[in-house]
Amino acid sequence: MGIVLVSAVLLFVVVGLFWTPYEPTQYSAALKNKPPSLSHPFGTDNLGRDILSRVMDGASTTFLISLITVAIGLSAGTVIGAFTGYYGGAVDELLMRLNDTLTSFPSILLALVFVSVIGTGKYNIILALGVIFIPSFARVVRSEYIVQKELDYVRNAKLLGAGDLRIMFVHILPNTKPILLSTITIGLNNAILAEAGMSYLSLGVQPPDASLGRMLSEAQTYLMSAPWSALAPGLMIVFTVLGFSLISENLR
Repeated sequence: MGIVLVSAVLLFVVVGLFWTPYEPTQYSAALKNKPPSLSHPFGTDNLGRDILSRVMDGASTTFLISLITVAIGLSAGTVIGAFTGYYGGAVDELLMRLNDTLTSFPSILLALVFVSVIGTGKYNIILALGVIFIPSFARVVRSEYIVQKELDYVRNAKLLGAGDLRIMFVHILPNTKPILLSTITIGLNNAILAEAGMSYLSLGVQPPDASLGRMLSEAQTYLMSAPWSALAPGLMIVFTVLGFSLISENLR
């Protein structure tokens, strides 16, 4: 079920990268808050823009931001976790105490602090969320390396003369794949929610660009008169998060 939901959303996202029924930023005073119809299956918003087109475009933006965010966290977190878990010592203690400090705060709160310092916008939120996701990946990788480095295959590699870097990234890293895959799906889940939350607060994607969170923020004023404005972006977030949650549960 998780794969079916995520595949359906990804198909929607991929199509939105290359084609939308209408221009997502196309305004029309004559089409303000029109209900769903054959020409506009999801209706139109308060500025007469086609909601289907904006959901397709906004979902693509949200997914791309989330993927880049997780990629930043995964890359930096894997390197930090590998070195601290393999070598231990004072550097491990220092970095892990810093890691504990960062993880003691809600990620969305830390992201708000970063954005307040570096400013709003698509690229700034990628940087902010990417940095926030590093500690979670570092902790997972470190714990795996602490276990793996004591196993026989690592000792055999050392006896055969393999260097530390080769042992860390050629021998040990592939054996962390199961836990990393689960962590990546959870990370995508959290990144989508974080991006939607930041954009909802007008701290992420800025107008006229579309984002699922931004669309919900714009639709909240018209929930009673035009509820369809919030339905499509809201369901897209729900289906995506539910899909990744189901997949991560089965990867554990």
